[in-house]
Amino acid sequence: MNTFYIDLHVHIGRTMYGDPVKITASDQLTLTNIMNECSENKGIDMVGVIDSHVPDVQAEIQHLLDQGEAIELEEGGIQYKSTTLILGTEIEIYDENCYGPLHVLCYFPALHQMQQFTVWLSNHMKNITLSTQRFYGKAVELQKKVKELEGLFVPAHMFTPFKSLYGKGVQQSLIEVLDPALIDGVELGLSADTNMADKLSELHDYTFLTNSDAHSLPKIAREYQQINVEKATFKELKRVLKNQDNRRVAANFGMNPRLGKYYQTTCAKCFHPVLQEGVCKKCGSKDYIKGVSERIHELQDTNTFPRHRPPYISQVPLEFLPHLGPKTLRKLLNQIGTEMKIIHDATREELLEVVAPHLADRILANRSGQLSINAGGGGRYGSLSKET
Repeated sequence: MNTFYIDLHVHIGRTMYGDPVKITASDQLTLTNIMNECSENKGIDMVGVIDSHVPDVQAEIQHLLDQGEAIELEEGGIQYKSTTLILGTEIEIYDENCYGPLHVLCYFPALHQMQQFTVWLSNHMKNITLSTQRFYGKAVELQKKVKELEGLFVPAHMFTPFKSLYGKGVQQSLIEVLDPALIDGVELGLSADTNMADKLSELHDYTFLTNSDAHSLPKIAREYQQINVEKATFKELKRVLKNQDNRRVAANFGMNPRLGKYYQTTCAKCFHPVLQEGVCKKCGSKDYIKGVSERIHELQDTNTFPRHRPPYISQVPLEFLPHLGPKTLRKLLNQIGTEMKIIHDATREELLEVVAPHLADRILANRSGQLSINAGGGGRYGSLSKET
C-alpha cells in the first residue's frame, strides 16, 4: 500500500473567465490554481473540488484535458501533475423533513457523470453557476441520483450551528432526513474531532473525514487525512470509505476543535462565552450561538467508542504558528519541499537550516498535537496560547 494525503473540500472562487462561483471565496481560487497549489506547495495527492458542477468549471477541466495537461484516470479522478482531482459538489438541502438547511457533498468518478448530474441538478436548482445552492426536492431523491451515477454522498461539517446535519437539519437523528444506507462517509468540520463525533452511536459505522472547506489557497489542507491505498483514484477512495481490501484512513489531521469558529456557545452580539442558555453577562443579550461541544452533549447517547477509528491528530496550519510568516514559509518550501513534508517528515536539523530553534520546536510540537489552544466560538476562530 502507498500513503497519500487528501483534502476533499475545496471551493472555486472564480471560473477561468473571471466569473464568481463561491461568492465568499478568493478570486485566486481557480481550478488550475488549486491544482498547482496542491501539487507544488501543499503536497496534497488528492483534492476534492466541490464546485465542479458549474458548467464553466467543467469547461476549464475539459480545456486541461484537451491540452494534455490533465488525464482522466481509468479508475476515476483526473490526474494533474502529482495530484488527483476528485469532482465534487456541495449542495444545500432543506426539504419538508428538515428543521433547517444542511449541506452535503457529492462526488463522481468521471467528468461525464458530473456533467449528467449538472443537467439533472439544473431542474432542481435556481442557479447552477454558483456554489452551494438550494436543492428543491427531497434529500433521499438526491441521494438516489448520486448512487445512480456511481457517486459518493457525504454530509458536510456535520455539527456547525448553521447549515449542517446536526446543527440545523435534524432534531436528534440523521434518519429524520437521510437514508443511512446511502451515506458513504461523514465530514466532521473544524469544531469537532473523532472523540466528540463518536458520542453519537449512529455514526460509528461511517468513516470520518477531516477536510479544509477552503475559501482561499492558503487554507487548503488546514484539515486533511492520510490514506493507505494502491493508487490515488476515485475507485480507491470509495474503498477507503468502505474500509475494503485493507484500504483505510490511516490518520485524520485536523485543527484542535477549540480552534474552530463554533466550538463553544457564545453571545450572538458580543461573542462572549455563554456557559448556558440565558442572558449574556457581558452585554445582556438573550441571543446566543450554540457551540458544537454543547450540541454534541445534547445528542450523546453512548460512551462506547468503536475500535476501528484511526488516530485524530490535532494540528494547526503552518500559517497559524507565531513568527512563521509568508517569507519564512517560502524559504521552508524552497529548502524542504511541500507543506506535507515540512509538517510530517522534516527533521529538526533540516528545519534549523531555515528557521530559529524556537520555531523549529513549534513545528515539531505541532506535528504531534502538543500546542496549547484558546477556544473559539460564535464565528470567531480560537488561537494558540501565548506560551506555545
